Amino acid sequence: MRYPAPDLPEGKWQESVTEVERSRFIAWLCHAPSVAAFEALLAAARQTHPNASHHCSAFIAGPPGEQNAIGFSDDGEPGGTAGRPMYQVLERAGIGQVGCVVTRYFGGTKLGTGGLARAYAQAVSQALEGLACREVVERLPVRLKVDFAGEAEARAWLAAYDAPVDGAAYLSDGVVLTAAWPSDVEVDLQPLATRLRGRLARLDSR
Repeated sequence: MRYPAPDLPEGKWQESVTEVERSRFIAWLCHAPSVAAFEALLAAARQTHPNASHHCSAFIAGPPGEQNAIGFSDDGEPGGTAGRPMYQVLERAGIGQVGCVVTRYFGGTKLGTGGLARAYAQAVSQALEGLACREVVERLPVRLKVDFAGEAEARAWLAAYDAPVDGAAYLSDGVVLTAAWPSDVEVDLQPLATRLRGRLARLDSR
C-alpha cells in the first residue's frame, strides 16, 4: 500500500490560524507514525498555549482507513462538535500517519453546535491546504541467500526494483540479504535467479 503522509521531521509541526466570530482556531499538524508522536504534538500545543479555551484533536497513526490507531477528542467542547469533524476531514483527505490539534481561543460569541463543527473542520481543511506530503510505501521483509560472488549483483537488482537491503548476515557459504519489498508488488525473484544462474534461495515463507 502507498499513501501520502506529512513530510515533517520528528518534533516539528505546521500551524495555520483561522478566525470565526472573533474566536481564534490554531491548527497544528504533525507526522504521526505512532500514537506517541501525536501525543507529543498535543503536549506541545498545551504547553505553548496554556490559557487557550480548548485543545481539540484527531489523529490517524497508520495508513488511511486505519481502524485501531486512531482517535479524536472534543476537550470540553460539546460532544461531537470538534474531534469527530476534525477526524472526518483527515479521513476524507486520504492522508495517513497524521496528527492534528486545534487550539481555540474563545472570542466571546457562541457558535452553536453546527457552527463549532464547521469551524473546527474549516481549521483542519485550511491547514491541510499548505501541507507538504511524501509517499509512504508499506513493505514486507524478503530474505534471500546468495553466494559471495553474487552479493553485489543481488543488491543492485533489488535496488532497481525499489527493494532496498536493510540487513545482511554473512555465513561461511554465502550471505543472507533481507530486502524491504513493496507490499503492493508481487515478489518475483526469478529474473534475479536467472542472472545469478540459480545461485539464489529464498528463505522467508511465501
